[in-house]
Amino acid sequence: MSQWKQIQQLEFKYLEQVDYLYDDNFPMGIRQVLSDWIESQDWDMAAHHESMATVLLSNLLSQLDRQCSQEQNFLQRHNLKNINKQLQIQYKAYPLLMAGVISTSLREERRIIASANLPEPGPLEKSVQNSVAFERQKNMDNRVVMIRSSVQMLDLAVKCLEDMQDDFDLRFKTTQSRDPADRNTEGMEQEVTRLQEILNNLDFKRKEILSKMSDVIKEIDALIASQLNPELMEWKRRQQINCIGGPLLTGLDQLQNWFTLAAQSLFQMKRQLDKLGELILKVTYASDPISLQRPQLEEQVKYLIDHLIKSSFVVEKQPWMPTHPQKPLIIKTGVQFTTKVRLLVKLPEVDYQLKVKTIFDKYLPPGRVHCQFFILTSTTKVMDVEESSNGCLSVEFRHLVISHLHLCVFCWFQGPLSVTEELHSLSFEAQFNIQGIHIDLETCSFPLVVISSVSQLTGGWASIMWYNMLTDEPRNPDFFASPPRASWGQLSEVLSWQFSTFTGRGLNREQLCMLGEKLMGQQASHNECQVSWSKFCKENIPGKPFSFWMWLDFILELIKKHLLPIWNDNCIMGFVSKETERACLKDKEPGTFLLRFSESHLGGITFTWVKQSDSGEAKLISVEPYTKSRLSALPFANIIRDYKVIADGEVPENPLKFLYPGIPKDESFRRHYNSQQSKGKMVTKTRL
Repeated sequence: MSQWKQIQQLEFKYLEQVDYLYDDNFPMGIRQVLSDWIESQDWDMAAHHESMATVLLSNLLSQLDRQCSQEQNFLQRHNLKNINKQLQIQYKAYPLLMAGVISTSLREERRIIASANLPEPGPLEKSVQNSVAFERQKNMDNRVVMIRSSVQMLDLAVKCLEDMQDDFDLRFKTTQSRDPADRNTEGMEQEVTRLQEILNNLDFKRKEILSKMSDVIKEIDALIASQLNPELMEWKRRQQINCIGGPLLTGLDQLQNWFTLAAQSLFQMKRQLDKLGELILKVTYASDPISLQRPQLEEQVKYLIDHLIKSSFVVEKQPWMPTHPQKPLIIKTGVQFTTKVRLLVKLPEVDYQLKVKTIFDKYLPPGRVHCQFFILTSTTKVMDVEESSNGCLSVEFRHLVISHLHLCVFCWFQGPLSVTEELHSLSFEAQFNIQGIHIDLETCSFPLVVISSVSQLTGGWASIMWYNMLTDEPRNPDFFASPPRASWGQLSEVLSWQFSTFTGRGLNREQLCMLGEKLMGQQASHNECQVSWSKFCKENIPGKPFSFWMWLDFILELIKKHLLPIWNDNCIMGFVSKETERACLKDKEPGTFLLRFSESHLGGITFTWVKQSDSGEAKLISVEPYTKSRLSALPFANIIRDYKVIADGEVPENPLKFLYPGIPKDESFRRHYNSQQSKGKMVTKTRL
């Protein structure tokens, strides 16, 4: 089914979001009549290649012409003709802008379709999915188009001013070259009067241009402050949420388009101001507005260029180890990690190669951590447009490695923070000159955790989740000196993301409820219940030698390495207390069983089944949990298939008949069996 047909089948609340996407920049009428053709083109690619965008614009207009010639409805044909004219006027000089608008619309359509099929988002996801995002994007597109149009008009005005000044200059020099004896004639007086009129017009035109320039500069300044910077900050927040398993990260290409168009407008205005500087070398006079106003306007333009380009220097891919790609922002000493930075402004040619330097812990005062680190490998690399398909300047550091610089005195005793609570950062620096403006670039990664052993990975990932869940501060090394609490609504959402990221399937409401009760007791039924950092991952579960997070993280590893197929087939109930387990099974027929994760063992899974006693009562029997050491030797599905209970005087039999609530065992597990046979074992009848 085409994307447009899927859109038309959505509920009204989603169709309202679609309605926001379409206006005069991209009329819905085009989307309707050319839906199949539009969806068959690569608008994402065209939005970054002007030649391709130009071809697609031409083809789009041809498609509209063909549709008009075939249209029988007079009113519809009239509307299509008007749309065709409008597109030619609006995009003929800016085909990239048209491709960007259509690319954004199609991408947002896909997001709307996907969101219509998702369950209700949690508080963190809602925080980065503003309901007015579509309206903001439309407004931003319109403002950028208006600014570009105003700057183009200024180009024409400056050219007209130059022609007017050349005319004045020629007339003035001609008059000056005449014989002094002719200067008092009537013709000379008329020429002087005419020169004064031209000079007055020249002065008026200069003031008018400078006034319009001031207005455009103010509009660009307002655009950057009120929309571009907030959009960039929102993207960075979405990147944080994505790092800990949240929704897919999009929108950077759209940001790049806005940043680039704003920068192009500023560079063009700087050239216009340079031109005005050339003009006053030929013609100037007392109270010349160019001499009086140009220096201030030039400083404003330079400041905005500097600010815009500095803001556009971002970490596109946060540091991550290829050995643990789903746990970014954790770095192990001696292990390679990768990161990528990007400049969102497409620059004209710079004076030299743009080199980026990496610095570890630039802003961390000595003595604040157990150990200091340095980068072993090359710390400098050149940004290259070839490394990215979208035409921007970017650089990817693929083989960075850090090591201990030296042991601090703090290494010899336990400080207030553990190693996995110490936050580090990776900074990136570059500098270059462009059109006479020197620009120093700097950006940094989100806070990092450095580990020296894989055993610290569990604690390190807990720190990364907690920090990025609760704050959008780019750098706060003291965060864990007094970590804030999280609401259960926030934490449960992030925990579900861990399962969807690592296993492909998130947790349902019942599973999250059980986890909440395990962590906080019965009060966990309310999303606003508060959870402390210590309760989450530092304090041991009562009666157990491990914390809540360590218990859960070991289960994640068990699923990923040994149980993934049957987990994704919903064969494992998983998180269910013994009390709930009894309530589920007590009225079921003998042989009904369920699979749950052990509450007493790290990384263990067990099964419990119903057995009818001699008195006719239902008894629940559980087995000793299976851990990774046993599951490494034999698939869990085979264990269930071949499990036998051996009792004195009885033929060994498999007591597992029906997967809860009553599905025949082989129907659930057959596709997960392999030919290997396992040996039956005597059941352990102790409740676990």
